[in-house]
Amino acid sequence: MKYEEIKSENSITLKVEGRIDALASPELQNEILLCLQKMPVLHVDFTNVEYISSAGLRVLLLGHKTATSKGGKMTVHNINSIVSDILKTTGFDKFINIV
Repeated sequence: MKYEEIKSENSITLKVEGRIDALASPELQNEILLCLQKMPVLHVDFTNVEYISSAGLRVLLLGHKTATSKGGKMTVHNINSIVSDILKTTGFDKFINIV
């Protein structure tokens, strides 16, 4: 998994690439939490994310809860049909902000 952090005036966009599975999830979790320490608004770009496992879903849940607790917001952008199906099947589309 690769990621790139792009800062703007009042938010951070985190571009993620690859598979978000049990091996990649700890690294993504650390990066999301670091971004949310810098700014309360985080946009996670999934344009190049092929797949997300249950470990990756836990990372999204933690990011959502952390952003909300700080009065901020985390959104997920540009998800493909595979990731979209996983989010819908698990009910994550009900509380994760998908743009």
